[in-house]
Amino acid sequence: MPRITPTLWFDTEGKEAAEFYVSVFPNSEIKTVRYYGEAGPRPAGTVMTVEFALDGQEYLALNGGPQFTFDEAISLSIDCADQEEVDHYWAALSKGGEEGPCGWLKDRYGLSWQVVPAEMKSLLADPDPGRAQRAMKAMLGMRKLDVAALRAAADGGEGA
Repeated sequence: MPRITPTLWFDTEGKEAAEFYVSVFPNSEIKTVRYYGEAGPRPAGTVMTVEFALDGQEYLALNGGPQFTFDEAISLSIDCADQEEVDHYWAALSKGGEEGPCGWLKDRYGLSWQVVPAEMKSLLADPDPGRAQRAMKAMLGMRKLDVAALRAAADGGEGA
């Protein structure tokens, strides 16, 4: 099967963004940086693309110009093991960005992320529809997701 590599379009900050993402996620690295040559379309010597990997998932950052920007139609989702991971990624990625509802945020480059505790999937798929709906209702009222509050809501406690 061919490899699928998400390409992220930036104006000029692709290398800066890739370096930031690599600093946030463990087991990550910048692989290759390529530069525009005399043929353009951007000035020779400026960064054209950056190949990088975040914990084994490869990405390509393209400095293509200001024509396109990120929106919420695509996001990168982080399945966090626990509240500590949620807190870590939320703090790192939202700094200089914008917090959104339901565990969504935009980082300082405008890229949307979903910072989600792994337990959220099981809460929303609970065989007891009441538990699932209470967890959903609680999630809809949150920005950064709070695992303890989601559990409590699902169990009929606060936030239910």
